[in-house]
Amino acid sequence: QARLVESGGGVVQAGGSLRLSCVVFGPHAALYGMGWFRQAPGKEREFVATIDSDGRTSYNTASVQGRFVISRDNPKFSVHLQMNSLKPEDTAVYYCALGRAADMATRPGDYDYWGQGTQVTVSS
Repeated sequence: QARLVESGGGVVQAGGSLRLSCVVFGPHAALYGMGWFRQAPGKEREFVATIDSDGRTSYNTASVQGRFVISRDNPKFSVHLQMNSLKPEDTAVYYCALGRAADMATRPGDYDYWGQGTQVTVSS
């Protein structure tokens, strides 16, 4: 069992930055890949970024490439999403997730545990 708690969401103007954090409570969290997803009103949950268990490899979806950076701090059982140059279309509830393998993963079905989500709102 694992519990994930996100923080760092808020309201920001277009072009601004936010840093999301996710702390994992549970055994062996550092052994698994992690990811960030988002869901806007009326839309399906979509992949944003993923990182492998040791933090050496990461991958972002094309729409956030060059603007968002995922990182993790295994001694502190946490993962972060630095979001720069935010756009109104980035507005969504952002979720972190803990995978079931050490590798990166882009599909929601590859993740066993999810946080409760944190709202990010970007105003134009």
